[in-house]
Amino acid sequence: MDVVTRFAPSPTGILHIGGARTALFNWLYARHHGGKFLLRLEDTDRKRSTEEAVEAILDGLCWLDLQWDGEVVRQSERADRHVEIARQLLAEGKAYHCYCTPEELAEMRETARQSGSPVLYDGRWRDRDPGDAPAGIKPTIRIKAPLEGDTVIEDLVQGSVTFANEQLDDMVLLRGDETPTYMHSVVVDDHDMGVTHIIRGDDHLNNAARQKILFDALGWETPEFAHIPLIHGLDGAKMSKRHGAIGVAAYREDGYLPEAMRNYLVRLGWSHGDDELFTTEQAIEWFDLDHVGRGASRFDFDKLQSVNSHYIQQADDNRLVEMIRKPLAEFSGRDLDATDLERLAVAMPELKKRGKTILQIIDNAKFIVSQRPIEIDGKGADILTDDARLLLQELKAVLGEISDWQLQPIENAIRDFATSKDVKLGKIAQPIRVSLTGTTTSPGIFDLMLILGREESIGRIGDVTGR
Repeated sequence: MDVVTRFAPSPTGILHIGGARTALFNWLYARHHGGKFLLRLEDTDRKRSTEEAVEAILDGLCWLDLQWDGEVVRQSERADRHVEIARQLLAEGKAYHCYCTPEELAEMRETARQSGSPVLYDGRWRDRDPGDAPAGIKPTIRIKAPLEGDTVIEDLVQGSVTFANEQLDDMVLLRGDETPTYMHSVVVDDHDMGVTHIIRGDDHLNNAARQKILFDALGWETPEFAHIPLIHGLDGAKMSKRHGAIGVAAYREDGYLPEAMRNYLVRLGWSHGDDELFTTEQAIEWFDLDHVGRGASRFDFDKLQSVNSHYIQQADDNRLVEMIRKPLAEFSGRDLDATDLERLAVAMPELKKRGKTILQIIDNAKFIVSQRPIEIDGKGADILTDDARLLLQELKAVLGEISDWQLQPIENAIRDFATSKDVKLGKIAQPIRVSLTGTTTSPGIFDLMLILGREESIGRIGDVTGR
């Protein structure tokens, strides 16, 4: 069997973390089996669906590098097909017209509420003569669901799940205005697209029973179901804004790498032994549904940062320079020139060690593109005492004598200077750091000077000494 999976979001908002993981699981399963991964936009809710949300979903998937096969399917463009199938079921006697008034439906809901029972349609028009239909009511079309027995879902994650048919009413296929319902459209689209495996959140498990009834009525093969537990926060509650960012775009903006997000998300609910870090190629090779857990996974931001830090360490330096180029240009108020880019490239091995996100790398790299005289923060100003400025003034002359501006000559010159002044290295190191960066935290001072170069380093020290 050729495996076909699908990701079918409703474009009514952002691509959230749970949706991204669902897409990833579908993508991995399809790629593992050499099958197809399809994308369908379930945009039948025309009031809430927006093109902005469509773009957000597509951008999020592209950023995660979850490329789909074929064209994007828009459910709204298939309405005629959904209507056709509903009418087919009506003609075959497997569905019927329902002429319930809004008042009657409201009464059913109220009766159920008062009795504490599920809200179910009572089937009053199932076998009733359409000649009894009240005037002015546009009928819906409802499926004739089985009244007895059970509907069983053999779920690849949840196992065998049984639903009593008496708890599954005759759902609406076509509304009175002839617009198809979500439940009906999904079944028709999954069949027509050749979907073999439906991998989605376990909040859709109840839907599976209703959809199987429709598959059976149409004589279509039911796809395999796999309902994966939802993502919770560390407190065990369903993931929400109070736990932090829930949209994929926010993680991109906060400086997470797509490969880190893929690695972290696949481990939310799936495992491969004790492996925590692995390549996308390994994930494709290893992924299966047998090792998807039934319990909710918990989103740990600290763990995500740790994974991201790993991938930053592995990332190509030139790639990272390109990622931080625009934000640093915006910070400095100018286009970065070749000298700036060269300095960033030299600095990147050190910057990578200190940054768990791209935003942290950007913050740590600002001193490189800062225009002279650079701004000194409060803690830095406290370091630059009169005695410190005098030491820096003398050191400036020493640095000017270095002809070979490399790490070892720089270090030797500064250590010899500290010895000659009978001061510990730290006594001179912090004033150097502040004069070069404006702050009290940075890479090592010798690395700083190598990064900035001879002229810039000596120039910045001169700015704080007044000479």
